[in-house]
Amino acid sequence: MSELERYSRQTLLPEIGITGQERLLASSVVVVGCGALGTVIASTLVRAGVGRVRIVDRDYIELNNLQRQILFDEQDIARGLPKAVAAAEKLRQVNSQIEVEPVVVDVNPDNVERLIGDVDLVLDGTDNFEVRFLLNDACVKHGVPWVYGGAISTYGMVRAIVPHQTPCFHCMLTEAPPPGSTPTCDTVGVLSTAANVVASLEVTEGLKILMGKREALHGHLLYVDVWTGTLERLEVGKVNGPCPVCDLGQYEFLEARQGSYLTSLCGREAVQVNVRGDVHVSFPDLAKRLSSAGEVRFNDYMLRFRVDSYELTVFPDGRTIVKGTTDESMARTLYARYVGL
Repeated sequence: MSELERYSRQTLLPEIGITGQERLLASSVVVVGCGALGTVIASTLVRAGVGRVRIVDRDYIELNNLQRQILFDEQDIARGLPKAVAAAEKLRQVNSQIEVEPVVVDVNPDNVERLIGDVDLVLDGTDNFEVRFLLNDACVKHGVPWVYGGAISTYGMVRAIVPHQTPCFHCMLTEAPPPGSTPTCDTVGVLSTAANVVASLEVTEGLKILMGKREALHGHLLYVDVWTGTLERLEVGKVNGPCPVCDLGQYEFLEARQGSYLTSLCGREAVQVNVRGDVHVSFPDLAKRLSSAGEVRFNDYMLRFRVDSYELTVFPDGRTIVKGTTDESMARTLYARYVGL
C-alpha cells in the first residue's frame, strides 16, 4: 500500500493535494496539554499524517475526563497512565507511520524552549493563561508559529500566531488575568462539543501553516459558541504602543519575572504556589465560582476551599497553599483548575 493511499480523501482536496500531504509528513508539531482540546488536536494531527507529534502533559487520567477527552477510556484509569502516555499508545495504533512522542512534564521556564525548539508548530491544548503567556514568549523568541485555543462552558476562541507577522498573544492580552478572576472547566463546566470545535479550528489553522499556506490564515480571533450557533471573527491587534514581547523582545514569563513558582512545605504534606507580579484576588468573586465545586469560606485575610481530599488556602496576593499532596505537578494542576491563573 502506498504511503499516501491512507490520505487519499485528504489529498483530493485542492487545498492540500499530494504536495501538501508530503509537507505534512515532513512536519513536526508539539501539542501542549492533552485534555479536552489536546486529545482532539493530537488525534486529528496523527490521522492527517503530520510526521512527528510530541504530546506534552503533566497530568494523569481521571474519571471526569472521559466526558470530553476522546483518547482515554476506563482501562487507562485502572492502569494509572499519564495522559501523554495513554494518548501515544492509542495514536500509534491509529497510524504507525507517525512518530508520536509522549512527554510527561510540567511546562515551565526551564524546559519550554527545549520542548518547542525543534518543531515547526505549537498547538495550544492548555487550560491556563500562565502557560499560554510562557508559550508565546518562547515561540516569539524562537520564531515558531503557534495556535492559541481555549474552550470553556459552551464557547471558545482560536487564533493563529506567526511571530513578527501577526499580533502575538501579548498583543491581544497585555497581562495575565489575576488569579481567581476567570472561570475554569472545574467551576463552570465545559460542553465536549465546544472543545471539539475549537480543537478542530486550531488544527485547521495549523495545517495551513505546516503546508506553507499562511495566506489562507483567517487573521482574526475566532469566537464560537456551539450552544447558540454563534461564530464571529473579531479584529484584535496591538492595544497601545509597541508590544513588550514581539516588538521589544522582553520575555517576562520565559525569564520567570511573571507567573508562578512552587515551594514544598516540609512536614506539612503541602505545596505552596507563589505568584509573581502585582496581584490581588477578589475573595467574593472566587468564592462564588468555587461554591459549586466544593466547600468554600473566606474572611478578609484568606479563602479556604475543600474539594475531595485537598484543601486550598488562597491569600490576597494569589499565594496558595495546597494541602493534601506533596506532588508539585498535582498542586499546580489543582491551582490551575480552581484558582485559574
